[in-house]
Amino acid sequence: MAPILSKTVLITALLALPLAAAAPALAQEAKPREAVISVTGDGESSVAPDMAIVTLSVVKQAKTAREALDENNKAMKDVLDALKSGGIAERDLQTSGFSIQPQYNYPQPVDGQQQQPQLIGYQTINAVTVRLRDLAKLGQVIDQSVTLGINQGGDIQFINDKPEAAIEEARKDAVAEAVKKAKTLSEAAGVKLGRILEINENAPRPLPQPAYRATMMKEADAAVPVQAGETTYNVSVTVTFAIEP
Repeated sequence: MAPILSKTVLITALLALPLAAAAPALAQEAKPREAVISVTGDGESSVAPDMAIVTLSVVKQAKTAREALDENNKAMKDVLDALKSGGIAERDLQTSGFSIQPQYNYPQPVDGQQQQPQLIGYQTINAVTVRLRDLAKLGQVIDQSVTLGINQGGDIQFINDKPEAAIEEARKDAVAEAVKKAKTLSEAAGVKLGRILEINENAPRPLPQPAYRATMMKEADAAVPVQAGETTYNVSVTVTFAIEP
C-alpha cells in the first residue's frame, strides 16, 4: 500500500503548484489601477510656402495611335525643353502618367437593337509633374506651357521644402494645450495632477493644409494670376498624466 500513498501525495503536490504560482498574478490583478487623466492637444503653425507642385498634361487625338502619339510627343518635347530652358532642373521634372486609349462612337439603338461601337480614333495623354522652386515663375510657367501644347491639368499644390521648423512649433503648441487641459480638468475634479506617464503623437508626419489669404503673389509679368497663401501644419498629441493620491 505504501507506493499507492506515495503517488497520491505526489499528485496532490503537483496540483498545488499551479495554484501557488498563480497567487502572485492574482494578487497583482487585484491591485487598484492607477488613476490617470488622458487628454488630447492640437497645435498648428502656418508658414508661407516656398515651392509648388504642378501637374500638366498634353492630350492629343488622331485617327491612328501613331499619329496621336507623334503629335503628343512633339508638344510635350516643346514643353519640357521650355521648362528646362527656364531654369527648372531635371530632378524637378517627372512623367506622372501616360496612356493611349481607343475612342469609340456609340450609335443609337435601331429597332431596339444595340449597335456595335465604331472606332473613330485614338487619344494619347502624357502628364508631367513639375516641382517649381521659384514661386514667382509659376504663372509664367503655366501660361507658356499652355501656349506650347498643355491642354489638361493645372492641379497645384503649395508646399515647403523644409517644413520641420513649422511642424516643431505645432508640436509644442499641441503639448502646451494638452497640459493646460489636464490642469483645468484636475482643478475642476479637485485632484492633484501628477507626473506625465505617456505622450503619443497621433500623426507621425502631419500633412500640410492650404490656408489661402487675399494677398496676391507678386509676379512681374505672369499671364496666369495665382496666389500662394499659407500652408498650415497640424499636429495632435495625447498626453496621459497620473493623479497623485
